[in-house]
Amino acid sequence: MSLFSALSDLLKPAPPLSPQLQQALERVGELVSPQLKLTSGFEQKLAAPLEYALGYCDGLISAVPGPIDINRQAFANDPLVHALFATASDIDQMLGRSQAVRDYLEQAVSWENTYFYALFAARRQQKRQLGMAVQGTLVQTEVPQTVIYFSDHTLLQPHNCLDTTRQNLRLGSLDSLLQTFHDHVESLRSEREGLRADLSVERTHLNVLGSKTPTPQQAVHSRHLEELDQRLRQTAASLMPDPLLNALAEFLHAPEKSLAISPVSITVDRLGIVSDPENPDASLETLDFPELTARDQRRYLVILARISRADAAAALEAVRDQQHRFMLI
Repeated sequence: MSLFSALSDLLKPAPPLSPQLQQALERVGELVSPQLKLTSGFEQKLAAPLEYALGYCDGLISAVPGPIDINRQAFANDPLVHALFATASDIDQMLGRSQAVRDYLEQAVSWENTYFYALFAARRQQKRQLGMAVQGTLVQTEVPQTVIYFSDHTLLQPHNCLDTTRQNLRLGSLDSLLQTFHDHVESLRSEREGLRADLSVERTHLNVLGSKTPTPQQAVHSRHLEELDQRLRQTAASLMPDPLLNALAEFLHAPEKSLAISPVSITVDRLGIVSDPENPDASLETLDFPELTARDQRRYLVILARISRADAAAALEAVRDQQHRFMLI
């Protein structure tokens, strides 16, 4: 390549940012700090990290299986759905108490399809118990058993278009990452204010101890004052726009530390009792599902669910009726 060509390439204007990336940059300003958008090199420093994070979020949502029907028939026929709920009626209770489902059904778009899609999430729990086990013709009692069950059932991003649901979940994943970083920034700000308060108290102690002749007690307080001042300077410096921007870029290049999916495989019977996968018992089922480690560091089973609009509407009405009855009583 000639020197002229190299210079021409260097002087070419940067290609325009994609709409998705532009939207992601806007979300940084909204969720992390509006001041960051005014920092020199804001787009240049964050474009590549955001592209990486967006690609990671795409892969994350693509790894979520489904859509899987969640209804009474699935409770009877699908081992995973059966394991997720204690009874078929619990499906109705989940739908009827979901604010996300309620909000969705109030929109005109909900009438465009007889089904809608949503991210279903639940927390896997387990308990130990003593129960009965059968081995061949031998019945054993007081056998230690582990039982799994699921709690905190929730539905997120309901929509009648599967592609739209997936896209909303991708954007929601990026929002979750940015919110995690925002929490980190708020923690630094809280630490800064705490150090300022401690510094003020320590200076007051030294003033009270004021003496021309240094004492051991004064020396202790002086050292502590210096340590607090140094920590305050470091914390305050990390909250300046340029270091904050660099820290965000580094954070976005390692999203798996804050949001990750891992596969889980468990063999259970119809009562949720965990069994050996090598057990030849034909009644056992192996449940394979992904678990998402969310921003609160708790783990959630996640699947894409397909739900009948009619089932959801009936469940909402039933729960509303229960609430009215309770109020009347």
